[in-house]
Amino acid sequence: MSELSNVAGAGQSVPADLREEVLSASTTNAGGGGFDFENHHRNARIAAELAKSGKEGTLPRAKLTGTTICGCIYKGGVVLGADTRATGGTEVVDKNCEKIHYLAPNIYCCGAGTAADTEKTTEMISGQLDLLRLSTGTQSRVVTACTMLKRMLFRYQGYVSAALVLGGVDVTGPHLYNIYPHGSSDKLPYLTMGSGSLAAMSVFETGFKEDMEEAEAVELVKQAIMAGVFNDLGSGSNVDVTVIRPGGETAIFRGLEKPNEVSELRKTVERPAAIKVPKGATEILASKFQPLSSLVTVEDAPQPMEI
Repeated sequence: MSELSNVAGAGQSVPADLREEVLSASTTNAGGGGFDFENHHRNARIAAELAKSGKEGTLPRAKLTGTTICGCIYKGGVVLGADTRATGGTEVVDKNCEKIHYLAPNIYCCGAGTAADTEKTTEMISGQLDLLRLSTGTQSRVVTACTMLKRMLFRYQGYVSAALVLGGVDVTGPHLYNIYPHGSSDKLPYLTMGSGSLAAMSVFETGFKEDMEEAEAVELVKQAIMAGVFNDLGSGSNVDVTVIRPGGETAIFRGLEKPNEVSELRKTVERPAAIKVPKGATEILASKFQPLSSLVTVEDAPQPMEI
């Protein structure tokens, strides 16, 4: 009956013939192959029937999507991953944006949500951590960065749209947090956030194990991001990975995997010769050179006043 509740809102009734059509739709193509578009006609009929009765239909709509970010802990370190697609509504506005942000030499943060909010939030906290290191003379703690981010986001009650996966290694070991836009947080051995998080989480649930080696963790994170890339409309392009090793050393792999690379395909396309204008094809009608020194007057500056 959940499908019926999606078709008609609270207090709305579906005609009997349409009700039978809804209930039998799931078994129409049972066991068959290929695509089944019968629900399209069914939804159109339901919307028309509701419109006739003066009721507005609440048919399911496509979900707006945007990012896949994740991270996991391995033996002594942390691996963070993100896709590189930035969207504005239904349009792709950047195919290679950077979603893994620097906070400290031993702490990095993946951001999902509004691009300006994630970038400015991490930039501000990075500056505060830098000042704290200068005043204390010690390495930044991951829990300190988490507390600063939580306090800032809670102050704005979710109006700063920044969902974060925070990872780092300090004197107490590797740490991984996710921080929600309203200021709450979790600490887990592996995390995903963003609209592609469910696809990425399925990979982690299948392949994660304790005390993985670095190569295994990098491969797992890469596969998790690619699951989001191929199963979420708003996630796409390349896979970025950042590894924070024991001791705080970091390795940044920009474009570690490029599943949608089209440069080789473009090389096979023959462009029309007419669009390639050779050098010198534009006729020069006249040219004139005038030295700039003839237009400039150099004067001595007045002597400074003595006090």
